[in-house]
Amino acid sequence: MRPHLAYLHGFASSPDSIKGTRLAAVLEGLGQDLHRPDLTRPDFAHLTLSAALEALDRMDAAHGGGARWALIGSSLGGYLAARWAELHPDRVERLVLLCPAFEMNAWWPRVVGAQGMTSWRAHGRLALPDAHGVPTPVHWGFIEDAMTHPAFPEVPCPTLIIHGTADATIPVETSMTYAASRDRVRLVTLEDDHALTASLATIIDLVVAELGLGPAPPAAP
Repeated sequence: MRPHLAYLHGFASSPDSIKGTRLAAVLEGLGQDLHRPDLTRPDFAHLTLSAALEALDRMDAAHGGGARWALIGSSLGGYLAARWAELHPDRVERLVLLCPAFEMNAWWPRVVGAQGMTSWRAHGRLALPDAHGVPTPVHWGFIEDAMTHPAFPEVPCPTLIIHGTADATIPVETSMTYAASRDRVRLVTLEDDHALTASLATIIDLVVAELGLGPAPPAAP
């Protein structure tokens, strides 16, 4: 039985992200549905990892049936894919993680700066752009909840990590260290940044091959 497929978007992103939309189109052409849950739960201002994981629980309850999942996760979605697989090892067959946001408490200061972290903690809110670029006051509870989850989830299944060598948000060394110490994990590096948009065609080829679906169809002219 083929696994169900799902794409998990990143922080300040959405199910309609460029990577998710392109992957869905290619996989649909190969006869495969790609679930794209909204993980910004309960909303962007009050987002927590725990609420996002609960959204994955609901996706599994609604669509899982007898088949397991192959999860494709980008950035924070990559972390969530690995963490959900750790929590539900019997429900996940394979993972593809794009610049996964491991060691979250280390990379947030790189994103907002030390002063931003201090202000966030002191005021309980920090204005961050949402998926539409609208500044939104995100609660400090996001960080507090993240601290209740492991920095490096232990994946229970074959896992491909794709990481950009010019990633300034989550250094590629994070994934290198993770993959080097885990037999189930394979790392592919690309000359790209955190968004990986310049490598989208290569990523699609890698995902299609990893899922055992054959070569991707040619792009439309």
